[in-house]
Amino acid sequence: MPGRHAPATRRNREPILEVLRAWLPPRGTVVEIACGTGEHAAYFGEALPHLEWQPTDIDPGARASTDAWTAALDNVRPALAVDASQPSWPIEAADAIFCANMIHIAPIEACRGLLAGAGRTLRPDGVLVLYGPFRRDGAHTAASNAAFDASLRDRDPTWGVRDLEAVVQLADRAGLAHEATTAMPSNNLSVVFRRRPPERRA
Repeated sequence: MPGRHAPATRRNREPILEVLRAWLPPRGTVVEIACGTGEHAAYFGEALPHLEWQPTDIDPGARASTDAWTAALDNVRPALAVDASQPSWPIEAADAIFCANMIHIAPIEACRGLLAGAGRTLRPDGVLVLYGPFRRDGAHTAASNAAFDASLRDRDPTWGVRDLEAVVQLADRAGLAHEATTAMPSNNLSVVFRRRPPERRA
């Protein structure tokens, strides 16, 4: 079965890779939540051969597509079934977690679950990198994001572009410190959190 294709992955993968190079550790395991088509896993896995890439997705079709894209890469593991909103993941520990374009196309429980799961799964000082559109100070950063948000909420009222400040608060409760926010093409952001060691948690 050939892998699925999402045009946006070709447009955003190089800017995202720059962020990942700056924040991911020199070695270890990176878990990708909501790997989608698998094109990111294939591109980042090939570009970062010193890291083990573990893709995950709730959708079996997405997992099959990812495995097709990454079959030739020794450092990319077969995709696992993970529902980010659930309190238990089939992953013991990770050095980093990456998630692109998921928290706005899912109920808020998926965002809460992702952050709580990162707080449980990341090793101390491990990083979580989120990519996608966000509101800032309660407002959209571009008219196109406002239109996109409206279209999402028309499809499902539980979906929608999230407030960055609210996500930062949820992350803080999960033991994740907000490290950086980077403006990306197409009015997206990369947001980086770091897991605080237990003795530094509030």
